[in-house]
Amino acid sequence: MYIVIMGGGRVGLRLAISLVKVGLDVTLIENDSDLCNNAASELDAMVICGNGTDIKTLLEANIADADVFVAATGNDEANLLSCILVKDYKIPKVIARVSNPDHDEAFRKVGIDIVVSPELTAAGYLEKVITRPKIADLIVIGKGNAELLELSVNNSKIFGKKIGDLSPTEDYIIAAVHKNGEIKIPKDGMMLKEGNRISILVKTPAIKAVTKKFTQ
Repeated sequence: MYIVIMGGGRVGLRLAISLVKVGLDVTLIENDSDLCNNAASELDAMVICGNGTDIKTLLEANIADADVFVAATGNDEANLLSCILVKDYKIPKVIARVSNPDHDEAFRKVGIDIVVSPELTAAGYLEKVITRPKIADLIVIGKGNAELLELSVNNSKIFGKKIGDLSPTEDYIIAAVHKNGEIKIPKDGMMLKEGNRISILVKTPAIKAVTKKFTQ
């Protein structure tokens, strides 16, 4: 997976470092020379000192090959413009950091896949959004040894099964089922249907297997 990140500040740099550690290919774009030099010294990846709202810089970053683009600067206008520009390259996933909640709707109107508000801009959250694409949302529990995931049931082998036959196990428990905008505490006899959204409390080492169980 190849990820291009615009913004070498606290969020962008920490995200880039996290993604490199899990073996992903990353390019970081930053127009501030000091931040750029700092990123180059800390990051084992390509760092481009340039403006992510400039087509030439995006092309230098091989934007057409990117699987994910993240606009992580603290400037909403720059993030929005860069996201609009990269949409022309049919990137599978475009993620934007939005500092002003009033701008949230503007980002969504131009088709940004994921809009992350300030309270969710921890690099660890963005990393999980990228590396766990089938998870709709998540909350890290305790010291990171468990997570509360929200995902859609898309595995046909799960359709029609009773929650009591699936949960709890040593690795996870189905904590809630979302129906018609309401959260229902699951009962053993409740059946799961295609597209049901569920919340699951999962031990961190089992996340990949549990996600696959319900989504593939």
